[in-house]
Amino acid sequence: MASAPPPGIYVPAVLFFKENEDFDIPAIQAHILRLAQGGVTGILVQGSNGEAQHLSHDERKEAIRLTRKTLDGNGFQNVLVIAGTGAQSTRETKKLCIDARDAGASHVLVLTPSTWPPQMSIENILRFHREVADASPIPVMIYNFPVVTAGQDLDSDTIAALAEHPNIVGTKLSCGNMGKLHRLTTRFPASRFAVYAGRSDLLTQGLISGSAGVIGALVNVLPKVHAELYKLFQEGNVKEAMELQGKLCHAHWAIGRIGGIGGVKTIVSKNFGYGSPVVRGPLKAVDPEGLRANKHYAVIEEMIAMEKAL
Repeated sequence: MASAPPPGIYVPAVLFFKENEDFDIPAIQAHILRLAQGGVTGILVQGSNGEAQHLSHDERKEAIRLTRKTLDGNGFQNVLVIAGTGAQSTRETKKLCIDARDAGASHVLVLTPSTWPPQMSIENILRFHREVADASPIPVMIYNFPVVTAGQDLDSDTIAALAEHPNIVGTKLSCGNMGKLHRLTTRFPASRFAVYAGRSDLLTQGLISGSAGVIGALVNVLPKVHAELYKLFQEGNVKEAMELQGKLCHAHWAIGRIGGIGGVKTIVSKNFGYGSPVVRGPLKAVDPEGLRANKHYAVIEEMIAMEKAL
């Protein structure tokens, strides 16, 4: 039986580019190390924040390889690397899973194809994920994110049916549906099928409902804050965890109003001394000089001060 990833804090890492859109390897490595030093359990390469759809197959492999090599070379062999392997065909998704294994990932995270939503019946969704899981040489997780899959939102019955597959070991729920999360956590032990909240504003609520943690974009900016909240909860300090959760809720909302992936990169590069705001089109970069004009940025600045104090 394949193993689920351990509980904890996971980050769908952004990928930094030079002005010509080539990989900025020193910045990517600096980001990986700051996240690892901040206490993350694992790094998701090519989640929705990793611009996977903007990369060639060779670039996708290189990003995974670079992440694993950087962690191993700096004493973080215990930090997992999960690879996003979503694609629009079953054939390509299978290949990306093999590539991920070859590049050093321990698990893959798979989106439901979305080019032809009318074709994606429940039967077809089940068939796709099962065929991928049959072919993948490493354990598979289901990625449910309606925003990037043309509105497809897998319900708890569908995900539970997939969880019965011996090579499907977890899910990331970016849909924000706490009822769905709780139904799944009460049906499967986390050691068999790990259920992760896909957003930081549901971290503590998810933990109370039995989740295995979070895989959230805001961790790119605040890994230590997330690790501190997780530690508080594990120690039984639920009241303190919820107080910190309130701050994370506001920060999660704020970062979403600053520009998505471009906003995350700009905030990181402005506050932590590496990288640039460059994104690949059609995404839009966020001007660092305009951050303070955004009314939501003050919330992020307050949380970054907390991050640096930990």
